[in-house]
Amino acid sequence: MYDVMGLGEVLIDFTPAGLDDRGRALFARNPGGAVANVVAMNALLGGRCAFTGKVGDDSFGRFLRDSLTACGVDCRCLCISRAIPTTLAFVHPDARGDRSFTFYRKPGADILLEEREVSRAALENCRFFHFGGVSLTDEPLRSTTLSAVSYARAHGALISYDPNYRAPLWHDETEASFELLSPLSEVDILKVSDEEMTLLTGVTDLAAGAEILADNGPALVLVTLGERGAFYFTRSWQGLLPAFPVTVADTTGAGDAFLGALLFCLRGKKSREELEAMTQRECREAVRFAVAAGSLTTTAAGAIPAMPSLAQIRALSDTVI
Repeated sequence: MYDVMGLGEVLIDFTPAGLDDRGRALFARNPGGAVANVVAMNALLGGRCAFTGKVGDDSFGRFLRDSLTACGVDCRCLCISRAIPTTLAFVHPDARGDRSFTFYRKPGADILLEEREVSRAALENCRFFHFGGVSLTDEPLRSTTLSAVSYARAHGALISYDPNYRAPLWHDETEASFELLSPLSEVDILKVSDEEMTLLTGVTDLAAGAEILADNGPALVLVTLGERGAFYFTRSWQGLLPAFPVTVADTTGAGDAFLGALLFCLRGKKSREELEAMTQRECREAVRFAVAAGSLTTTAAGAIPAMPSLAQIRALSDTVI
C-alpha cells in the first residue's frame, strides 16, 4: 500500500546559478515538477510513495528518474517517450525570491502520458492520490489524469489536488479557471495559493474564498500565503498559522514541500469520514508541521534539493514563533 501515489509532471527546473567569468548567466539543473515535488517530500519523510508520469529518452529523463529514486520514490510506473524530449522549465526568481517560469513544453514528454500506461494496481493500493492542474492543460494527459482520479477514488483513495496555476501554460484566465475548478467534486484535500484562490473564486477574503472552494467538494482547503504562512478551512475549523522566520533564497517548491509534509502528517486517515473528524488540534499541528517544511525549503535553491529532513522540520515546528 502506497501512502501517496502522484500522477503528473516531472521536469527539469533550470535555476539561476550566478554568472561565469564573462558575466553570462549560469543555470543549475534541478529535478522539479509540482506533483513530483510533493511525492518526493513525502518519501523523504519516510512515506511509501510512487510516481507516474512520462519523461523523454534522454539524459534529463534519466536524471529525473534517478533523483526521485534517490528520495525513495517508486518509479516503476515512470514512462519513457522515445519521440518527445523531457519537459524543461527555466525559473526566474525576483529580488524577494518569488518566481516566474518559462516552459519548453509544446509538447513535452509529460503531456503524452496515456491512460493505458497508468498502473491500475497502484491506483487500487494508495491512501492518497495526488495530482495537479498542470496535468489539465493538454491531451492526452488531461483525460488520463481525470480517469485516474475517478478510478483511485472509487477504490478508496483520498484525493489531493493542487491547481498550481501557471499562466504561460493556458490561453487565458477564463479557460484556466474553468478547467482548474472542474475536478473539485472528487477532491478531498485542496491546496491553493492566495492568488489561485482569488482566480478560482473571485474573492480575496480567505475564509470566504476557502468556503466557496469547500462548497465544491473538498473536506480540507489549505491556502498558502508565502511569508504570511497558511490558512486552513474545514466545516468545523479554520485558522491561520504564520510562517517561520527564515532567510529566503528561493521559493521554488515551497508549496509542494508544504503539501507533501501535510500528507505525511495525515497518513493515518483512511477515509473521508476520518478526515472530516479531525480535531482542531490535529489540524493545526499538521498545518504547522507543513508550514515548517515549506519555510525550510525556501532557504536553498531548487525544489527537491532544498527539501528538509524530518528532524529539521520537527526542530523548527517546535520553536515558538
